[in-house]
Amino acid sequence: MARLNQLKTDLKKLASPRRAKISQRFFKTGSGQYGAGDIFWGLTNPQQRQVAKTYSTLSLPEIQALLKSKIHEQRQTALMILTNQYPKADQKSREKIFRFYLGQTKNINNWDLVDLSAPRIVGQHLLNKPRAILYRLARSKNLWPRRIAIVATYSFIKKGELTDTFKIAKLLLNDKYDLIHKATGWMLREAGKIDQKAEEKFLRQYHRQMPRTMLRYAIEKFAEAKRQKYLKGI
Repeated sequence: MARLNQLKTDLKKLASPRRAKISQRFFKTGSGQYGAGDIFWGLTNPQQRQVAKTYSTLSLPEIQALLKSKIHEQRQTALMILTNQYPKADQKSREKIFRFYLGQTKNINNWDLVDLSAPRIVGQHLLNKPRAILYRLARSKNLWPRRIAIVATYSFIKKGELTDTFKIAKLLLNDKYDLIHKATGWMLREAGKIDQKAEEKFLRQYHRQMPRTMLRYAIEKFAEAKRQKYLKGI
């Protein structure tokens, strides 16, 4: 635990009250908001990455202790360590990291934490494996597993595999959360960079029932005339 306490001390030394106040507002930490109760110290990502590099061999129990913290940067640094460990691990250890991650979704509870880790752990792990777990996550009553499900497909998109992105996007069409609308639209946009015809096939079928934010994100890179057609319902 001495090493874990030293990591926390190292992070605390880098705290910036000014940046913390900005982050508290930006990440919607007020009562009733999606990040309610999250506490920020005001560290930058480069600062956290450096600390994560210093403590790169932290054990899973130590990482779990960080993930249980109310301090956002402690959880974020824990995930940085985990995403650094995963590609260097053997197959058995990768499976262990993957299962550990899935058991921690309640603590991976802000959009930046999901976006940092879901493609690099969940997506990478499932590249050559069955993907039923993503559909279970996409049907979760909790916001964050649903975001994990769609953002994890970014790893598939980079390999030219788009089917799961479209299938999970369909499951999330009627989601009530703006954070899911944004993430889904983002993944549809990324899929379109690989195969715009495939994205447009999906959009022609579903654009009228898509939340406006999801649609705007999905068509962001389209030519203006085509964007307007979708926005007007074609």
